[in-house]
Amino acid sequence: MAATIPIRTIPASGQPWSGRHAAFEYLSTKKDELVGWARKFSIFPYPFVTACCAMEFMAVSSTPYDTDRFGAALPRFSPRQSDLLMVVGTVTHKQAPILLKVYEQMCEPKWVMAFGVCATSGGFYQNYATLLGIDKIIPVDIYVPGCPPRPETVIDGIMRLQDKIARSKHPILTEKF
Repeated sequence: MAATIPIRTIPASGQPWSGRHAAFEYLSTKKDELVGWARKFSIFPYPFVTACCAMEFMAVSSTPYDTDRFGAALPRFSPRQSDLLMVVGTVTHKQAPILLKVYEQMCEPKWVMAFGVCATSGGFYQNYATLLGIDKIIPVDIYVPGCPPRPETVIDGIMRLQDKIARSKHPILTEKF
């Protein structure tokens, strides 16, 4: 189903305004594409930071890398105000119920990014206390490899998540829209 959005036309300078032309009055697109475009540039991350990857997480938000241009600049420190859970660093079995509770408190739609090798697979901590990957307790959308991952890798992960968001269906809208 295509949505029609009225747009305002502005005449070029020097040309007399002769009235409205129907070709420039409306823009047609599919509703899922429109909502996907809007959502992909309005990501509100919740950082669940536990270990040494925190320094790289801070570097990603700094001036040289600037996640603001990807629409993911302002971290939210309340799960109810965020839609991207960034699990940064090692998660132990003791922290797993807390992580699950944070995930359950997030509103739909929500996405999860495993940031670094420890969040992805437990890293080099192969012992009884470390959770061997957060995908054992919550679904993960994007895995960012590295120990610690470079800021360029994190930005690449954000861009891949944006592509996933833009291509997905958006069931919040009804058929009448």
